[in-house]
Amino acid sequence: MRSAIQCFNFLVRVVSLLFLLIAMPTIASAQDFPKAPVKIVIPFPPGGPTDTVGRLLGLKLQEIWGQPVLIDYKAGAGTVIGVDFVAKSAPDGLVFGMVNSSYVVNPSLRKTMPYNTLKDLTGVTQIANLQLALVARPDAPFNTLAELITYAKKNPDKLSYGTPGAGGTAHLGTELIKRSADISILHAPFKGSAPAHTELMGGRIDLVVDPFLSVLPYVKAGRMKMIATLGDKRVSGFDYPTVSETIPGVNVNALLGFVVPKGTPLNIVQKIQSDTFKVLSNPEIKKRLEEMGMEVVASKPEQFDAFIQSEIKKWARVISEARIESE
Repeated sequence: MRSAIQCFNFLVRVVSLLFLLIAMPTIASAQDFPKAPVKIVIPFPPGGPTDTVGRLLGLKLQEIWGQPVLIDYKAGAGTVIGVDFVAKSAPDGLVFGMVNSSYVVNPSLRKTMPYNTLKDLTGVTQIANLQLALVARPDAPFNTLAELITYAKKNPDKLSYGTPGAGGTAHLGTELIKRSADISILHAPFKGSAPAHTELMGGRIDLVVDPFLSVLPYVKAGRMKMIATLGDKRVSGFDYPTVSETIPGVNVNALLGFVVPKGTPLNIVQKIQSDTFKVLSNPEIKKRLEEMGMEVVASKPEQFDAFIQSEIKKWARVISEARIESE
């Protein structure tokens, strides 16, 4: 009997040792990551909030890792081209993508895509919430959201609002506001923020919904009038009211986050997340992002994946109810 117990204990130790030996290369690979240059794919042209944050984080991660962190711009098709490149990259953590809210909108907005958002990619971390803002031409006959709603109810389809394009968060967020306030305002989609800004300041449209960072300089210069921000709380350091203060429960934040190809080892995903968390915990970095109208999130991979799934469902309802199609 004693011999059998000794034999059993010996087998347990052997099996435990084998598991440890199998796990050791994986553990080491995470500790040593990365052993080669890393590429952050930005699915937009240079410039804009996504690029600004991507370059900022890339420089800081490069300092931590001691390896070059390169920015690769792959714009087009509402971020689909860039995200598809990430989805089809080797799952080794050396290529990851920076995504915005198009990532959770596209599955419902686009009839066909070359990748499956939930099956081909996995979340690393939600970096931040990017505040959107609703602004008006300076001579608009309203100064608050409540006044805008009253004016729109008396003048259905007289007002028009511009966005950087159909199907983006600015477009869908405004449609959510319209439905919640029961008003009818015409959508004027543009190919980017700049032409929408030009048309607003030229008096040819009445409103624009765009990232807070993009419109702030024009608001400060008196060339646009701030009506409200779309987040769940006021932008840090500013006293602009939120939409939810007038329409309770209605808020829209544009996300920024990192994703990797599905199959990337979990410990490498966690390594990228933890090092990104270190960067975002830096008071100077956090302050800089807040000044850009962003709220740092720095979520864990499982939290970001859960958020992605909930956002896909949320925007699927909005797109279906408003009968929005990609333009």
